[in-house]
Order: sequence, then C-alpha cells, then structure tokens
Amino acid sequence: MSMPQQPRYARLRLLPFVLCSALPASAMAQSATTAETQSADSNELNPLVITATRNRSSEGKTPQKVTIITREQIEQQLAITQDPSQVLSNLIPSYSPSRQKLNNTGETFRGRSVLFMIDGVPQSNPLRDGGRDSYAIDLSMVERIEVIHGASAEHGLGATGGIINYVTKRPDGAGVQQHAGISLTSDDDFQSDGFGHKLDYRLSGQQGDWDYVLAASREERGVFYDGNDEIVGMAYHGEIQNSESYDLMAKLGYWIDDNQNLEFSLNHFDLDINDDYVPVSGDRDAGVPTTARKGTPDNDPGYNEATTARLSYSHADWFGNNVDAQLYTQRFRAQFGATGLGSFPYQDDAGNTRYDHTRNESDKVGAKFTLSRDGLLNDRLTLTTGLDLLQDETQQVLVNTDRNYVPESQFRNVAAFLQGDYDLTKSLSLHAGVRQEHAELNVDDYSTVDRSTSVENDLVSVNGGTPEFDETLFNAGIVYQATDWAQLYANYSEGFGMPDVGRVLRGVSTPGQDVDDLIDLSPIVTDNREIGARFDWDRYGLELSYYESNSDLGQRIQPDDQGNYRVQREKTEIQGVEVTGEARLNDAHKLRLTYTHAEGESDTDGDGSVDTKLTGRDLAPDTLKLAWSAAWNDKLSTHLQYSHYFDRSFDDPEIEFDGYGLLDASLAYRLPVGRASLGIENLTDEDYFTYYSQSFPQSPTLEDDLYFKGRGRTLTLSYQLDF
Repeated sequence: MSMPQQPRYARLRLLPFVLCSALPASAMAQSATTAETQSADSNELNPLVITATRNRSSEGKTPQKVTIITREQIEQQLAITQDPSQVLSNLIPSYSPSRQKLNNTGETFRGRSVLFMIDGVPQSNPLRDGGRDSYAIDLSMVERIEVIHGASAEHGLGATGGIINYVTKRPDGAGVQQHAGISLTSDDDFQSDGFGHKLDYRLSGQQGDWDYVLAASREERGVFYDGNDEIVGMAYHGEIQNSESYDLMAKLGYWIDDNQNLEFSLNHFDLDINDDYVPVSGDRDAGVPTTARKGTPDNDPGYNEATTARLSYSHADWFGNNVDAQLYTQRFRAQFGATGLGSFPYQDDAGNTRYDHTRNESDKVGAKFTLSRDGLLNDRLTLTTGLDLLQDETQQVLVNTDRNYVPESQFRNVAAFLQGDYDLTKSLSLHAGVRQEHAELNVDDYSTVDRSTSVENDLVSVNGGTPEFDETLFNAGIVYQATDWAQLYANYSEGFGMPDVGRVLRGVSTPGQDVDDLIDLSPIVTDNREIGARFDWDRYGLELSYYESNSDLGQRIQPDDQGNYRVQREKTEIQGVEVTGEARLNDAHKLRLTYTHAEGESDTDGDGSVDTKLTGRDLAPDTLKLAWSAAWNDKLSTHLQYSHYFDRSFDDPEIEFDGYGLLDASLAYRLPVGRASLGIENLTDEDYFTYYSQSFPQSPTLEDDLYFKGRGRTLTLSYQLDF
C-alpha cells in the first residue's frame, strides 16, 4: 500500500528573492587554512575536492554551506578531548553540545538528524535510532571530516539535517611510513579511578602499483569527575566513562593504470562499558545531580560494535567520463543497560525478579554507482548521474529473555539521480538536480511487549505489512562571484528520512492494526532553504548564512507517564543564522569566531500552524565560540578556545536552560624526537549541568536518573612519533 504523499513545494517562493536580499547569509567551506591547503609562500587556498558531494564539488564553490574539518583541527581537539561528539560540537556550527555519553540522542544538526558516513558508507540507523551512530570509528583513523549543512538527498536516507563524512587516512607518499601515539588522561585531582590512556599505531606506504594502510587504536577511560569533584552519573542507555574501546582499520589499494584504482577497506570499532559502577539517582527538583558509586550492574553492561567493509572502483577517464562505484556492508550492534525502573521484569532460575535490557541490531548491504562528465557545452556544463541500492535489516531484541522489543524490519531502497552544474558566465553558476526514491518496508506479524509485566504477557497483536514509498526530491542552487573577495549563494534542497520505525512499531497500542495503515511510518521529507555569502579579504574571511528547515510531517519524540518515548508526527519549522569569521593576523597567529542562533516550533494541536517551541532534544542553544591558535616558533604552539551557550526558555514549564561557558587550552612542543602536547578541558573547572540534562523533556520515571553534570577540569598528556 502506498502511503500518502506530503506537500512540500510551497516554500520555493524564497528563492527568487535571494539576490536582492539585504542580508546575504551562509558560511564558507570552513577553514581549510592549514598546511594541507595553503601554499607555502602565499595566503591563497588550494581547492579541495569534497568527496561527500556526488559531483565532487570544489571547496568554496558549492551553493550550500560546507564545512571541512582538517587533520590539523582534529589533532588540536584530540589534544584536549578524545570524545568525538565533543570534537564535532566544538568545530561544527549548529551542532548540539555533546552529551558526553555514548548515547548521542538529542545531538542534532540544525535541529534535524545527521547522516554519518565513513568514506561514503552510511553509519546511521534511522529505522531504530538508538543514538549511537557517532561512535563508529576512532578519530585517529580519520584524515578529515566533510560536513554538508542542511537537508540533502545526495546519499539517500537519513540526512534531514545534514551529512558528516569521515574520510579515512591514506598513505602519505612513497615508501613506508609509521606513526605511534600515546595519551594519558586524568581529572585534576588525579584520582586513580579517573585515569585513562590511549595507544594508537599506523603503518602505511606505497609499493609499485599497491598502496596500503594498517592502523590500530586502543583506549581505556576512567570515570569522569564534575566541577564539584563528584563522579558524573552513569547513563543506562550508554556511557563512555569507565569503558574500553579499540579500532582496527585496513585499506588496500591497487592502481590498474594511471586512471583506474581498486580499493578495499575494513574498519571494526568496538566499545565496551565496564561493570564497575552503578548509577545513583539525583533529585532534579532539589538540584541534586545523578552520580555513581562502585558496584556491579544487574545485567551485562552495554557496548557498541560497528564493522564497515567497502570495495570501491574508480576510473578517471572512461570514454571521457569519471566513474565511481562501491559495494559496502555495515554490521552494527548496540547494547543498552537495564534501567532498574521496573521495565522488562522476569524471573531467573532462582525465582528472583530481574530486569531485562535491549540490543539494537542492524545490518546493511548497499551499492553506489556514480558517473560524471564535465567539459560539455563549451566546457560550461557538468552532468552527474547515478544509482543507489540499499537493504537495511533492523530489530531490537531483549537480551536475556530472547523476545523482540522491535520486530525485524527490512527496508529496501532504490534511487536514481541526475545533477547538473552550469557556468552561465565566469562569475555565475547554476546548480540543479533531481533524485527519485523508491522504498519498501517489510514487517511480519508481531506482538508488542508490555514493559511492566512478565515474559508471558504480550500486549497488542499487530498485522504485518509492506508499505511502499515514492518520493521525488529536488535541489536547486546558484553561486555568484560578485567580486574577487565576495561570493553570494542560495540553495534549496530536500532530504528524505524515515521516522524512528522501531519506536512506532513497539508503541502500537490499539489491537488489530495493520502496518500498512500506520500513518506514523510515512517518510519525513525536509526542505532546506538557505541564502549566504562568503567573503575573503586576503588574511581575513567571513561567512554568513540564514536557513529555514521545514517538514510538513516531521518527528518529535515525547515521553509518556510510563517512561516510554513515543513518536509524535507533527509539522515542524526551524530557522537559524550561522556566522563564521577567521583572521590570520600573521603567519603565527590565527583567530576564529562562530555564532549560531536557531529557533523552531512544532504543530502540537494539529491545526496546520506551528505553536509550540522545540526543546533541547531538537535544537542547540544559541552559541558563541572563540578560538586562538598560535605558533610561537618552529617548536612551540598553543591553542585556546571558549564556548558560551546562552540561556534558553521553552514552553514546557518543567525545563529551562541556564547557559554556561567552557574554556579549553592546549600546548604542543616538538621534541628532538616526536612531539608532545598537554591539553586541559574545562580549564576553569566550571561546575554545570549539561544542556541535555537541563533542556531535554524527561518522563517522570526517569528525570532523576538522567540529570547529569558535565565533566570538570580534565588533563590530557600526549606524545606522538612519525617515522
């Protein structure tokens, strides 16, 4: 049965007014002003190809905002924190503050969902979004991070807020190169249980027509202490404190000739939460945070396990065309801890009441084929076309009692696209594309599970079904090089996503329903409209952007009185501003500023007009970030960064956000052999409750157990050697 289509074209009316707008806004393809992209004797930037765009756009020439996080920036952040969510939050405008947990639910991008990818392979699991997809690779394996802002259909399902693509390491040149690193982390009181360490090693090289990369990392994390020197509370749905992780990566490439390359890559990431601590409930009304104490959890601890395999082929001149093809698989397992709040009770062999816990299981198989040809119409037109195939099988199981909390769901997707880029004049380029999506969801008959009763008591029987969805998604953009130093652009793009299918299926409460008739399974189509400007005055750069992100049938997750989080399908509208500025005062000192503002509402009463403010589950707070990087000589460099999160109020009287500011610093020194660094996170030892804890709507049964403070002053000492 085909689900009803949703109207989404009315807001195209914004585009004709772009060029005459008094406030051009958007952001430059952010700050690739490093040794990799900057010439040695000038301030000009070499164009960088953005592999996350199917037409392989050049940095600074896209009709929508793109951020490039370079290796230099990643290393600056890793000197301060090993938390990848914290790194993303520090460097990507409009990305939510890190929860500092393994579970990243509520970490949104422009108020929407992010499609995470590793070398173009999707890592997100939209059919049952457990909020674990930002922990699928160690950042020591990553060369750069490509970020596309706003809804995008370039890689299909899941990018209603944007795309974050991790581009992994490649060999640095001919011969054999090796890298080894070690880091030690501690709270400022050097408590033994707060101590952590990390080791990483990489071997890469080229030999004849072959190139290779072999890399491994292992990290052990202690518990976290807040600014009041108390242990930060443990989250049953996923922790990074008191955990161990490792990552293994292998890449092997073969050059068939000068134009043809074949590459195989494999990455396996595993994070296991230790079973040394149990949570201690706080008291939200009294301002008492959730903490933790030593003890043994009732059930097996949680973990994250992600394995990605990819086989790719590229041909730079196949009858004048550029061809890229890849086959991939991704296996993802995310186990959650038991809540201990009366959910999923069962009797063990001794007759004791125990509480079960769940595990998300997702397996993807897919293929992407892209063909591009430039030089058409007197070297003015580039056409790119392709075909994407995806099969995703997802379920959520109860670990100890072998029941399905979410039935196995099979999602199949076929999509074809065509993209055109036309240089109308030397200073004006037009961009447009269309993507046709056909998707099918297959669910067998199943019964929901009653969280509050015994194993034998299922709740509601639901008839299976095979709903189908067809969506035609469009994008259109314009880039105008007004002067040598000023560029204006505008963009309209649509993203295609699914609601959290698992939550919808497990939350059916009326007997006799059919999966084919569940309106809550209708796709989420999000349209993103953006106007912007990029300015480049030699050593100074400024980027401004204004965007609107709307969905006629969006998704809002709302807790009920029993502790269940349920999907509400509602119209949502989000607007925001992003400002990024850079100043290279001289060859040694660089300043950076970002400011973001966003607001949004949803239609909670179903009258067609938005009426209720979105909460911290969806929107990041208004944020000001300042950074100063200095190279004092050829050996000593420093980095200082400050993030201020402004107060925010909501319509819900139970939640209110009191802002806070965090200061981080690092120092790096090049030794006769290798280089050392010292990083300090939360330099002033700010004692604060996280944005998530203050602004996230909680069910009454969970609010005292999910009231977390942020990490206090934390020191990281690192040493790295390349040889």
